[in-house]
Amino acid sequence: MYRRKKREFLPESACAGETMPSIKKQLIILLFGLALYIAITSGGFLFLRSLSIAVSAAVLAESLALYLKNKKISWSESSVITGIIIGFVFSSDSTSVVLILASLLAISSKYLIRINKRHLFNPAGLGIFLVMLLLGANSEWKGTYLWYILVPLGLYLAYKTRKLELLIGYFLGTFILFGVQAFWQKSPLLNIPGTFSYFFIFIMLIEPKTTPSKTTAKIVFGLDVAAAIFIFSNLGVRFDAELASLLLLNMFVPALNKLPELKPGKT
Repeated sequence: MYRRKKREFLPESACAGETMPSIKKQLIILLFGLALYIAITSGGFLFLRSLSIAVSAAVLAESLALYLKNKKISWSESSVITGIIIGFVFSSDSTSVVLILASLLAISSKYLIRINKRHLFNPAGLGIFLVMLLLGANSEWKGTYLWYILVPLGLYLAYKTRKLELLIGYFLGTFILFGVQAFWQKSPLLNIPGTFSYFFIFIMLIEPKTTPSKTTAKIVFGLDVAAAIFIFSNLGVRFDAELASLLLLNMFVPALNKLPELKPGKT
């Protein structure tokens, strides 16, 4: 039971005195709902197994880190989200070692790689990327083409977390670069949306803490991620171009936040 006086085992947000469901709680509910939908419609109950392992490992890892830091037993909603993302991205037949290691690396990065008292890299993205490189693990990106679910969900999340400008920059860069390429190769422009990884765009790309906070910086960040993906894709790299691009631009977020804001001219 939860007790306000003792606070023996409270989530991070509850300790902060939240009275309304946070955007993190909403995201957890929505992603679990999406996972159940995928499992039921595709018979992918093995997916739920991998999801459970990743979430459990991430929650336990962060609970341990929080205990070592605060000497209190607690857990964080962000660790649940990290585990869910890892479960979505990796192949359902991934071994427990892959899922647990990715979760441990993701959570560890939040406490070991920090600038200005904030973690630098998207935790799930870094954990997944490192395990892919180290162990050759396979990705599956389950549900990533369910645009009719992920687009409205992602737009809602981007609005609530004030990341709509980031999406504008990303889509602007993507349509310009891949549009010119499609025109050059005489391919239909309407084919471009069919190549989008909607889970990456609307869940991972707009992660609040590892992306810029200022309007100009958010637009530049989105443009640059799109440009990096375009370059990596055309170079034919063997690693995940989208994750690599996101992590690369994560490193420049402190500098991007120092960019001056663009102000409308006087009429």
